Amino acid sequence: MDSTEFLNAVAERAGLPLPEAATVTRATLTTLTARVSGEQARGLAAQLPEEFQGYLRKEVDFAEPLDLVQFLTEIQARTGLDGDRAAVTARAVLTTLCEAVSADERDDLVAELPKDFRRLLRPAARVQG
Repeated sequence: MDSTEFLNAVAERAGLPLPEAATVTRATLTTLTARVSGEQARGLAAQLPEEFQGYLRKEVDFAEPLDLVQFLTEIQARTGLDGDRAAVTARAVLTTLCEAVSADERDDLVAELPKDFRRLLRPAARVQG
């Protein structure tokens, strides 16, 4: 999946124009990076388009404890979206991320995240219109 396909999928799922899809992608991937190990961040980055790899750059190897509410609060702060919209856009980005990487990488990601994140990793329908 190239960067255009990735952003188009996020935009369709979240019902956003492309510039906003790019903003929520950056915010979600940057926030996710704090929550996963350095090895996981590097593994995800290696399978994403070059334009997104920098959002997953991590200097340390440990994962910062972050529950789903904190995760969404950080996305809200980075994007200016309200809580419900932040959840919809995070789900669009994470679902697209899971489609863009290998099944092994996706499984490793799911294993590292708290169970409450799984609702954001289930396939989200693409918004039409």
